[in-house]
Amino acid sequence: MLILISNDDGYFAPGLACLAEHLAKIADVVVVAPERDRSGASNSLTLDRPLKLRRAANGFYYVNGTPTDCVHMAVTGMLDRQPDMVVSGINDGANMGDDTIYSGTVAAATEGFLLGIPSIAVSLVGKEFLNYETAAKVTAGLVQRFAKRIHSHPWLFNVNVPDVLHDQLQGLSVTRLGKRHKAEPVVKASNPHGETVYWVGAAGKAQDAGEGTDFHAVSRQQVSLTPLQMDLTQYSQLEAVRGWLAQE
Repeated sequence: MLILISNDDGYFAPGLACLAEHLAKIADVVVVAPERDRSGASNSLTLDRPLKLRRAANGFYYVNGTPTDCVHMAVTGMLDRQPDMVVSGINDGANMGDDTIYSGTVAAATEGFLLGIPSIAVSLVGKEFLNYETAAKVTAGLVQRFAKRIHSHPWLFNVNVPDVLHDQLQGLSVTRLGKRHKAEPVVKASNPHGETVYWVGAAGKAQDAGEGTDFHAVSRQQVSLTPLQMDLTQYSQLEAVRGWLAQE
């Protein structure tokens, strides 16, 4: 089994190294990650300039682009064969609820999914990020579990792991995405040149964190696993829109 590993925190991130170390025990791995932190890059592709692929001393490949660039380049041109799985992470911080729309971690996994490859995005939920080993062990277990099964279609999983010791986890819960309140306002400041600049505000607190959501599972020290899809069609509005157009 060949696993392509990527992330959005950059090829130097400790979570990436820990994930690669654990997955290398159960499969062949290739790491292709951004050359710098690209958190919040979402599913963006770099189309205005060529990309460069380099190799670090530890064997990881890195690209001067986005997480999506990394997976797209690896699958469509760099690798001799298609990987059996794409795993993105381990992200520093949660990717729950609305976070998934912006997340570069989820985007790297999504690109694998869109290219027909089963994919997992993994995030460590906390503030100190002391337990990458926990998230890596969880991920390795999921990879082994799902690799044993025959799947008619590729799948895309968003996994959030509490930042606790592995033996403190309270199991795994299959969840839906929760929802956050709207983000905090931008923070206005001045740079050294006296120019006004703005920092994007913090993500909103959980709004829909009821039973069955990713927020609820992680608050109970459970691993949250959410199957994702990429069909953005609002089916409930199709007939209404057709009706509006028919009246003109």
